[in-house]
Amino acid sequence: MKVALVYDRVNKWGGAERVLLALHRLWPDAPLYTAVYDAKRAAWADVFSVRTSFLQHIPFAKRSHESLALFTPMAFETFSFDGMDVVISVTSADAKNVITKPGTVHICYCLTPTRYLWSGYLQYQKNPGLGLWNSVASFGLRTFGPMLKRWDLVASKRPDYYIAISNRVKTRIETYYDQPVYAVVPPPVDTRRFKPQRAMQRSAYQDLGKGESGRTKRKGNYFLTVSRLVSYKRVDILIHAFNRLKLPLVIIGDGHQKKELMSIAGETITFVDHHLTESELVRYYEGCRAFVFAADEDFGLVAAEAQACGIPVIAYRNSGVSEIVADGVSGLLFDRQTPEAIIKTVRAFGRMRFSASDCRAQVTHMSESKFSDTMKHIVTELVKKEHI
Repeated sequence: MKVALVYDRVNKWGGAERVLLALHRLWPDAPLYTAVYDAKRAAWADVFSVRTSFLQHIPFAKRSHESLALFTPMAFETFSFDGMDVVISVTSADAKNVITKPGTVHICYCLTPTRYLWSGYLQYQKNPGLGLWNSVASFGLRTFGPMLKRWDLVASKRPDYYIAISNRVKTRIETYYDQPVYAVVPPPVDTRRFKPQRAMQRSAYQDLGKGESGRTKRKGNYFLTVSRLVSYKRVDILIHAFNRLKLPLVIIGDGHQKKELMSIAGETITFVDHHLTESELVRYYEGCRAFVFAADEDFGLVAAEAQACGIPVIAYRNSGVSEIVADGVSGLLFDRQTPEAIIKTVRAFGRMRFSASDCRAQVTHMSESKFSDTMKHIVTELVKKEHI
């Protein structure tokens, strides 16, 4: 069976990239098609035969893909998949635009319908998260948004089947695209690397090094979030809440909003360079009192990793994270994306106790082996179905 993988852009590292590597281990000969590829920022992709679009030849495209929103859909339409049995698009934006011929099955592993056009449309209009380019991007979205939505709806009809990463995303696909979802398959969680360390007592203080602020973090006395620093992640309300709580919050991540977020952070907030090894990241998970997350997230891989480490999670209820966290058992969920709701929930958390085993139990069924077995079964089943 000849398989091709398609992804929006290969220029960063995150949850979707873990999915691609898991799919690569299933089908190691599958080439990876993408709009742009930045080999320096995406060293993880050196295991693939990467095939790029014409956008690769535009000097600023690798880092400023947002400015090419009008051209990216047509970039994916230029790819040929002749001779392929299956095309698997992994996408939260444009990769589903690929055109396949009869006989080639297109399966879309959907991370979410294009966020800036649908679930996050109003928020991106208000704050695109591009710093000095905010006003230009906001104007562009207001001007071209309706047209881009029409294009996205056309593209949404191209996959033969949809697989959603969460029930939250399943609902969005059905709502925005009016398309059925064949299955919900959570992304893989590295439950072997992310696991509780029995020898480590969270009540004990241990030097964990210094963040960008120069303040020392000590084991067990801080809350943690790991996130891209962009507007829809709502790290701003976490900062406002912990400023008022005067409790330590460690923020690991990078993004267009970083300078803005650092400007509003009080003395209990520490920003940590996002260029961490997985071992270093595990250490931060292991050392925190709880992991906090305020976004309406599609799934929430970082929250799943925290749970795998035996760490309770405090998160927004109307989010894919709520499918990971058992409220009152492996963490707490709050109902509104406001500092007040977070403050109330963190204070309630301080009066409760959570066990590492209860936290980890929430994600043991999300291992890479489970993901791989499920995806291989579904892909094989759908190919057979199309060729009967």
